[in-house]
Amino acid sequence: MARIAGVDIPDTKRGEIGLTYIFGIGINRARKILLEAGVDANIKVKDWSDEDQVKIRSIITETIKVEGVLKSEIQLSIKRLMDI
Repeated sequence: MARIAGVDIPDTKRGEIGLTYIFGIGINRARKILLEAGVDANIKVKDWSDEDQVKIRSIITETIKVEGVLKSEIQLSIKRLMDI
């Protein structure tokens, strides 16, 4: 299994579907990430090379807020709006 942003991506899924298992990444963003990394969206996760995984991982960590950071930001926004 590929591990990206602390999430295990299932091996049997296509790349664009597998990336949606990460909180904060939908199908459109997954397609953009794979296009930027130069990875075919229809290749299954188990067929990704180590270089492909490194490219995808670096794009996600450098440009997108996902998982814990995104969840905490959402919670702070909700709390701020409730205080208003």
